[in-house]
Amino acid sequence: MPLSPAAAREHIHTREIACRGYRRDDGLWDIEAHLSDVKTYAFSNDWRGEIAPGTPIHDMWMRITVDDAMVIRAVEAVTDGSPYRICTEIASRYQRLVGLAIRPGFHRKVRELLGGTEGCTHLVELLGPLATTCFQTVFPYRNRHRGEGEGNPTTASRRPRLIDTCHAFASDGEVVRRYWPEFYTGKE
Repeated sequence: MPLSPAAAREHIHTREIACRGYRRDDGLWDIEAHLSDVKTYAFSNDWRGEIAPGTPIHDMWMRITVDDAMVIRAVEAVTDGSPYRICTEIASRYQRLVGLAIRPGFHRKVRELLGGTEGCTHLVELLGPLATTCFQTVFPYRNRHRGEGEGNPTTASRRPRLIDTCHAFASDGEVVRRYWPEFYTGKE
């Protein structure tokens, strides 16, 4: 179901984030993200001059290459459009992510390595959906090729990390009761 009808309004800004996951021929995974911010009106920028409606004020790309354990093996960050000339200078710092695993604590570690003046707010924000896309790309594909199904979890010998990470995976909820009954904490 879509959102309810909106009040009368004027469109001012659009942020688009697109993420894609790829299986490489060498067995690694490329996860790519693109962020774009555009205004519906023209405005002046001290570094770029007049920016026409629909021209990205932010136009940024990132690719991480990960292995099957979702450990980052390579990073590429590119800023094609930004409000300040110096924004492009920070891209090389994203090499700090090499060796970091996408697992619990990933976002905290990213903020430690690249938060504040150590990174770019927009590229750091982009790592959230990029990490989710990585998980959605690698995890189901690996399970499917191990015969564990595409989207359905399987029984586990130890408590799966997904339990209690969101409403759907609540330990006392229907999903856990169905897929991991040994870890179900709700009423029978």
